[in-house]
Amino acid sequence: MGEINPLDLLQPAATRVRDPVSGRSVWLAQMVQRPRVEEGTLRFDLAFTSQHTKQDRSDIQAAVVANLRELGVTGDIQPFARLVMPKGGTGGPPKPKAPPVKGMEGGGMQPHGGAIHKKTIPGVKHIVAVASGKGGVGKSTIASNLAVGLTQFGHKVGMMDADVYGPSLPTMMNVHTRPVVNKEKRIQPVVAHGVKCISIGLVVDPEEAIIWRGPMIMGLLRQFIQDTDWGELDYLIVDLPPGTGDAQLSLIQAVPLAGAVIVTTPQDIALADAIRGISMFRKLDVPLLGLVENMAYYPLPDGTRDYVFGQDGGKRAAEKYATELLAEIPLQTAIRKAGDDGTPAVLGSDELAHNFSHIAKRITEKLPTAAE
Repeated sequence: MGEINPLDLLQPAATRVRDPVSGRSVWLAQMVQRPRVEEGTLRFDLAFTSQHTKQDRSDIQAAVVANLRELGVTGDIQPFARLVMPKGGTGGPPKPKAPPVKGMEGGGMQPHGGAIHKKTIPGVKHIVAVASGKGGVGKSTIASNLAVGLTQFGHKVGMMDADVYGPSLPTMMNVHTRPVVNKEKRIQPVVAHGVKCISIGLVVDPEEAIIWRGPMIMGLLRQFIQDTDWGELDYLIVDLPPGTGDAQLSLIQAVPLAGAVIVTTPQDIALADAIRGISMFRKLDVPLLGLVENMAYYPLPDGTRDYVFGQDGGKRAAEKYATELLAEIPLQTAIRKAGDDGTPAVLGSDELAHNFSHIAKRITEKLPTAAE
């Protein structure tokens, strides 16, 4: 199975398969149980009820395995189907199944769980996801500077913080006003540095832990997307949580993304996770706009550079996956201070600000608006 941990890929693989009985994804329906790797073989149980037909069981197993293969699992995969009794049930007559998804009537289950119908956000021209395979690489720093940088080119910009467990937008943008709901029951985003912002961090107390399961997170993200009064925007920047889980898949399946920016640091462990992010977006037909290497080097007083985390990792990854290395951002105290102060570094006039501005410029060139 190489360097890929198949357990990390089981959730995204199962999330993309729809259970015809509950109408939810196989993962959210908690049908995947006891995942483990034994002697190089990925094994997991698929819990079915009497409401699942023999064809349902076969289709679901095949779809999960197909998705695992697409995500890069090359070793042995052995799903085990077992029958469970519904909670509080005694067998009884089976409940009616969820209505079939359009495009799946009469057919088998597709590897991605059936047809996905995305909804555009009225008034929003381009939705750009900023993602990373792991936490701590500076994704939110890049996202906030990209959003503010785009306003410097005269664009109308919004930013959505999709990281429910670790929202950083309030700090990065120095905004702490609670959003209000208008008489049409539309959420009014809060404006900071010319950017319309929304985040769970603007709603809950800063010290409150968000202890939510997947369905609650998905509901919140849908509300942020569909019930926020974004108005007319040239770009909506979405700061995704790290990884390739439910939040990322739900967003990708909910709205048409114009593209994704991947953030990484130079060392191999970060690049390996970034590559998983690249794979996820490509498998789901989201254009890759480029890669940003953060903490690329530490500038020394004599003008030389100390490559603390290794050198040219981002460049090699960009070349391997035929995408652009948008910028190499140095490791500097000024970036940390700008984030803590809530004044994005792109607002400055130094070389650091120019680096962030260049990322924004390249995005406008790749995704031009009608006005341009």
